[in-house]
Amino acid sequence: MVTGGAYAAIAASGLLAVWAGIWALRDRAVVLKQLIAGGVVVALLLVQVVAAIIALAGGHVLAEPAVFWGYLVVAILLLPAAAVVALAERTRWSSVALLVIALALVVMELRIIQLWSTGQGAT
Repeated sequence: MVTGGAYAAIAASGLLAVWAGIWALRDRAVVLKQLIAGGVVVALLLVQVVAAIIALAGGHVLAEPAVFWGYLVVAILLLPAAAVVALAERTRWSSVALLVIALALVVMELRIIQLWSTGQGAT
């Protein structure tokens, strides 16, 4: 479930990045619908956290738990930070910031998958 959640978050973040990129190319600021989509990505990340806790309680062992949890916590905090930038900066740069953060989430989720699969246990 952790890797499934990561793939769902990668897909959602990728779509959000494409949407923000189109908005940036059109010289438009982030809109509320994009922030709601960011909230969906955060919800997917929270589901991933719950799945990780359940799997760890069930016996999965992480090779690098501090790094794994660091990536997850920072991933959850990035989109709210993008929302703050979007509300403060009502120019195309808010779309650029959302684009960069969404792409960073894609990379972070790939690393989370890698960290999860190097662990041992039942999943």
